Amino acid sequence: MALVQARQDARRAYRNFFDSVPGKRKGRKVGAPRCRSRKGNRQALRLTRNGFTVTSRCVRLAKIGDVELVWSRQLPSEPSSVSVIREADGRYFVSFVVERDEQPLPQAPTVAGIDLGLTDLAVIARSDGTREKVPAPRHLRAAEKRVARAQKALARKEKGSHNRAKARIRVAVVHRKVRETRLDHHHKLARRLIHENQVVAVEDLAVAGLVRTGLAKSVHEAGWSTLVRLLQEKAAMHGRTVVKIDRSWTAITTPR
Repeated sequence: MALVQARQDARRAYRNFFDSVPGKRKGRKVGAPRCRSRKGNRQALRLTRNGFTVTSRCVRLAKIGDVELVWSRQLPSEPSSVSVIREADGRYFVSFVVERDEQPLPQAPTVAGIDLGLTDLAVIARSDGTREKVPAPRHLRAAEKRVARAQKALARKEKGSHNRAKARIRVAVVHRKVRETRLDHHHKLARRLIHENQVVAVEDLAVAGLVRTGLAKSVHEAGWSTLVRLLQEKAAMHGRTVVKIDRSWTAITTPR
């Protein structure tokens, strides 16, 4: 089943690439598919409905057998696919694709506009006249010393040695903590904005262009795309609206 799924993914990737070259595919241009290395630090296996069975204690994968799980939550519906993911730090996760019913919230009295930035992650202006600034947490900057220390220790280890493998895991753990801390912050901010406002308007930033400038590190650290994606997902779940404002529009400034 894994081979069948890999072939289907490769077929879809090549179709997107060949449709993107002449412009038949909408959106940004996509490059030619590349094979993943089996020595990559992050590996994943995805199976569709016929390749796995879920029980109360484990998931039974085709050609692999029973894999015991520690459930983080109960599945709300029958899963349509499953992904087994091995992270760079050696941890394994099992992710299911399920359908969830919408959970509409009561009507909110305000509409909010969000200006994303680097010094302040979000400047929020609400229709009731209130303003709020959310400072950029800068999780990576706070962990720079730990990252540098772990990477220096990795560079000193002999290639192919067991000590280098352990040092690589320590580097991955530091980066994982930064990544999860940032994601947790964005989840909480997106949830609060969706619960407090009926409509949220956010600028459609050219992130792909900004990461090619001298601000690339700060742009990646801010995680604007992740925040906007979480806003859209939570809005769809709770009956709210997220509007992307085209960046070509003239900015409206409030009078002093």
